Amino acid sequence: MASADKVLLHPAAKPAVFLVALLPFAHLLAGVFTHGLGPNPAEALIRGLGDWTLRFLCLTLAVTPIRQWTLWHALARYRRMLGLFMFFYAAMHLLAYAWFDMGFEWIDIGRDIGKRPFILVGMLSMLLLLPLAATSMNAAVRALGARRWQWLHRLVYVIAPLAILHFFWMRAAKNNFAEVWIYATVLALLLGWRLWRAVGPRYRMKLGSHSARG
Repeated sequence: MASADKVLLHPAAKPAVFLVALLPFAHLLAGVFTHGLGPNPAEALIRGLGDWTLRFLCLTLAVTPIRQWTLWHALARYRRMLGLFMFFYAAMHLLAYAWFDMGFEWIDIGRDIGKRPFILVGMLSMLLLLPLAATSMNAAVRALGARRWQWLHRLVYVIAPLAILHFFWMRAAKNNFAEVWIYATVLALLLGWRLWRAVGPRYRMKLGSHSARG
């Protein structure tokens, strides 16, 4: 077994990753209570939680390619946790918006969704995340069947572009797109790799059969 796998399989490894994944949330929460988030703490909190949602989306999608490239097979046991943390940060991002931005005024939230496209796209992303989080456990895989479960979790191919569009429209007001392009590039590479793994073998088989006929 590779030394990296031994570390990843250590009984303390998962709790350590769990605690590390909570650190950004703890840091943001501490900033709220210590007035360390700048002149507009509500905006800083909402945007910080949104940024970490994108980071955990990237980390979750990166698990499989990194595992296959490095042969660190034990990485697979962390994918579900990272995916659930992505959902956690997305839920906290939505909660912070509904609480600090809108004061839980549901009529105003409904108007805001209709008025601002980036809020609409963000809400749609969250709705699509719900079934993924709800079916993340082994019992859901058994209940749905592996094939249907895999098809359901391909919603990530829709969620990732919507998340980038949400981020793009949010940054458009300040004409600040540097981070948008970084996340867009990383997610495009990760999703492109997954698509190539799914479609590439069949494409290569077709090319091989055409070559043989020729």
